[in-house]
Amino acid sequence: MSEKKNETQSSRWRVETANPLSFARMSETIEIAASDLVGVDPGSLASLHVHDSRGQEILCQSLDSDGYGRTDSLIFQADYGPGEEKAFTISTGERRRYLASQFKAYGRFVRERYDDFVWENDKVAHRMYGKALETWIEHPLASSTVDIWSKRTGRLVANDWLMTDDYHEDRGEGADFYSAGMSRGCGGNGIWAKGKLWVSRNFVGTRLLAGGPIRALFELVYEPFPVDGGLVGETKRISLDAGRHFTRYRSFYRGFTPTSMASAAGIKKVAGERMERDASKLWICSWEPMEMNGGEQGIALIADPELLAGTAEDELNWLAVSRIPDSSAVTHWAGFCWDRAGHFDGEKGWRAHVGEFAQGLSSPISIKVSRS
Repeated sequence: MSEKKNETQSSRWRVETANPLSFARMSETIEIAASDLVGVDPGSLASLHVHDSRGQEILCQSLDSDGYGRTDSLIFQADYGPGEEKAFTISTGERRRYLASQFKAYGRFVRERYDDFVWENDKVAHRMYGKALETWIEHPLASSTVDIWSKRTGRLVANDWLMTDDYHEDRGEGADFYSAGMSRGCGGNGIWAKGKLWVSRNFVGTRLLAGGPIRALFELVYEPFPVDGGLVGETKRISLDAGRHFTRYRSFYRGFTPTSMASAAGIKKVAGERMERDASKLWICSWEPMEMNGGEQGIALIADPELLAGTAEDELNWLAVSRIPDSSAVTHWAGFCWDRAGHFDGEKGWRAHVGEFAQGLSSPISIKVSRS
């Protein structure tokens, strides 16, 4: 037993990576499967450390990505220039301990705010609504929409904003300017059948799989909802990485007929928006005025190119329609930016970023792992 432990403690791996695209890519997440780290016990991933080519340690995070109680991957981040290659070293050591100042992504269930689930990173923040909000005496709302909290600080603000319960007025860091209502907001989804969007009510269950510091990952469970005379249930697995404007949504459906139904994700229609909707580019992209004189924002949704079936719309939403495969799982990405945060050069910069992010999904950073 001790010989095996000593062998594991002295293990090292070399990770060679490369950006295959001709533009710079910031905050790229490098994900290493436990199975690629030959010789390590997956239960020991929390004791792995990552160093760059100069020997400087990089923040990393081990993940149990499916909630089965066993870590299955290790992630860290790096910036890349056009076509740039980078190498890293992974080694075993003492169990990692994180400081609060290292967290750049975070999410939690908010019982005190009528069952919200809030998630954020150093760029954006969102929330979705739980069961208690449906019967709130002041402003009841039954909706599976995705809300936006705009912020212009890299600091994680959700806990502070919730503590003071005063986040509809900008006091220097941003605010909740957005009214998602019954629309799909920024990336909400439903079932498309008979030329109509069928949507669930508020989530009834949550499961936090990872709370940072690099990735927030969680699941929301929805009761079966009516779809064309039947019932469809859904579990959403949602993740947001540090440095990203886009959240990844993966919906697992149950109780449907694949041949007659599709999945549809969308963004809210807004007066005065400048919309680009092109199925061949796989995204829906808007630049629009914000409520409460909050400035302007860009919102976009990117579909899975393997599943995209076309675009559609209803009274409230612009939609991307995707077929539901035999696995019953459909993925899309949705995100936004706020002009006052200064992350992009206005509308032009946002649209360029949406296009590059979509290209990056189709051409990920290449990763090669070897025992060193």
